[in-house]
Amino acid sequence: MVLPAARARGLVAAAKAAQRRRRVDSGGGSPSPEPASRRAAVYVHWPYCEKRCSYCNFNKYIPRGVEEAAMRNCLVTEVRTLLRLSGVQRVESVFFGGGTPSLASPHTVAAVLEAVAQIAHLPADSEVTLEANPTSSPASRLAEFGAAGVNRLSIGLQSLDDTELQLLGRTHSTSSALRTLAEARRLFPGRVSVDLMLGLPAQQVGPWLRQLQELLHHCDDHLSLYQLSLERGTALFAQVQRGVLPAPDPELAAEMYQEGRALLREAGFRQYEVSNFARNGALSTHNWTYWQCGQYLGIGPGAHGRFTLKGAGGHAREARIQTLEPDNWMKEVMLFGHGTRKRVPLGKLELLEEVLAMGLRTDVGLTHQHWQQFEPPLTLWDIFGANKEVKELLEQDLLLLDHRGLRCSWQGLAVLDSLLLTLLPRLQEAWHQTTPSPAPGG
Repeated sequence: MVLPAARARGLVAAAKAAQRRRRVDSGGGSPSPEPASRRAAVYVHWPYCEKRCSYCNFNKYIPRGVEEAAMRNCLVTEVRTLLRLSGVQRVESVFFGGGTPSLASPHTVAAVLEAVAQIAHLPADSEVTLEANPTSSPASRLAEFGAAGVNRLSIGLQSLDDTELQLLGRTHSTSSALRTLAEARRLFPGRVSVDLMLGLPAQQVGPWLRQLQELLHHCDDHLSLYQLSLERGTALFAQVQRGVLPAPDPELAAEMYQEGRALLREAGFRQYEVSNFARNGALSTHNWTYWQCGQYLGIGPGAHGRFTLKGAGGHAREARIQTLEPDNWMKEVMLFGHGTRKRVPLGKLELLEEVLAMGLRTDVGLTHQHWQQFEPPLTLWDIFGANKEVKELLEQDLLLLDHRGLRCSWQGLAVLDSLLLTLLPRLQEAWHQTTPSPAPGG
C-alpha cells in the first residue's frame, strides 16, 4: 500500500511532469455536442532536435539524418489506429511538440492533420499549435506551417539574456528570437505564446524582472513562466554537481515567480493556470483537456495518452506510453499499427486524484458540476467541508470552497504543491471510508 503522503507527493510530481512535458497552456473551449468519451485532444511528438539543450531531459534525439517520409507515414498510421481504438469522434485540438517540431516539414504536419480529419471531426476552428524554436523558424517557413493548418505557435524564447541562452545551450540569440517573435505575431496575430524561464544558476530577481518587462513590449497575448528544474543526466545538472555553477536558489526563484505574476497581472494578464498567463481572451484550448482530465491521444515516440478504449463503456480509462526510441517505435507501428509500449488501467480513485491535482492548477479550480462528471461516491463538500486541516487552509485564504466548487486563491495558487499534500490524503481517506474493500479473492 502507498502511504497517503507519499501518494500525494507522487501526484504532485506527476502534475509537474505533465507541465514540463507539454510546455503549453490551459484554457477554455466551447461546449461540444459529443459525449466526453467521444472527444479528445491529440498530442503529436516530433522527437528530433538540432542539439540537446543543457537543461533538457525530454525524449529527443539528435540524428545524423532523419527519414522524414518514414516518420510521417508512421505518425499518420498511429493517429489513425488510436483514433479507431478510442472511438473518438471529435478532436478538439492538436499540439505538435517535441523535440523541435518546427524542424519537420509542413507536409508532415498537413499529413497528420488530414489523417485526423479522415477519422474524426476536426472543426475548422480547432486549435492547432506548433512548438517553434527561433533558429528553425524563418518567416517563410512559419507561413508554410500556417498553410499546412497550424493556427497557433508556442515559441521557446526561455531568456532575453544572451549569456543565459548560452548557459541553457540554446542555439538562438536574443535578437534572432525577437525577430522570430515579430514575424510570428504578424502571421498568427493574437495566437503566439512565449516561454520564459526563471530560477537559473546565479540568476537575480532584478535583472530577470527587467527581462520580463522587456518581453511585455514584444510578446503577444500569451506567456508562460517556467522554473528551471535540474534533471539528473543533463549537462546543467552535472555542472552544478561539480561546482562549476552554483545551485539555483529556490527562495530567489519563488520571489521571481511572485514578482513576475504580479507584474503580469498589472499588465492585464490573467493567470489562468499555475504557469500560464493570457490577456484579451487568448487562452489556449489544448491544455484545458489536460487540466480538466479529458481524453487525449499521444502520437509519436514516447508520447503519453489517456483515453478509454472503444466499447469499454466509459469505465476503463488507460494511461498509455508509446515506445521511446524512434527507430523501435517505427518498427512497432509498421508491425502493429501503433507503438504503445505500456498500458495502465486507471482505477477510480487514481482518476479522482488526477482530477483534483490537475483541476486545482487552474484559477477556475474544480466546479461541483465538473467533479460530478467523474461519478465520485462523495461530493466536494462531503470530502473537504468538515476536515480540520482543510478548514485551516480556508481560514488562511489559500483555498475557497463555496457554491462554485473548490479552487485556490491567488495566494494559494503559488503554493499548490503544499496544499495537495493535505488535500490528496483527505480524498484518499474519504474514499476508503466510503468504498468497501474487496473481499479476499474477490
